[in-house]
Amino acid sequence: MQGIQRKVIYLGLYEGLAIACSSVGLSLMSGEGLAHSGALAAVMSAIALAWNLAFTFVFELWESRQATHGRSLGRRVAHAIGFEGGLVLLLVPLVAWWLDVSMWQALVMDIGLMLFFLVYTFAFNWGFDRVFGLPTSAMGRKVQAA
Repeated sequence: MQGIQRKVIYLGLYEGLAIACSSVGLSLMSGEGLAHSGALAAVMSAIALAWNLAFTFVFELWESRQATHGRSLGRRVAHAIGFEGGLVLLLVPLVAWWLDVSMWQALVMDIGLMLFFLVYTFAFNWGFDRVFGLPTSAMGRKVQAA
């Protein structure tokens, strides 16, 4: 499976599971109800979706130009760290405002989520590639810019 179909299925599955996990995690960390935390998780998911589209597009362009093809452990780790690092910069101010906590408290909460999502992203991507196969970019074919 390649192209837009792959991306839509990937993002739907990834974000659906992410909202469920984040809702519970935010509720436990903040003491807020599941509805309040769930709404925040949904907004965070929308931001993560937009970031995922942008980051993955750039990552796959870079990946398609590499001499070594495939998705090594190092490449998967770099993808997960780059993706999650960008989310920290985008989400900490939102969490601080939404939960009415300090930036420090929001950062600590986000680090908790980030640690979970580093493992989740790695495992999800590995599992997704095993079920649906590797994208063209990882098989030595060039990805064309739109």
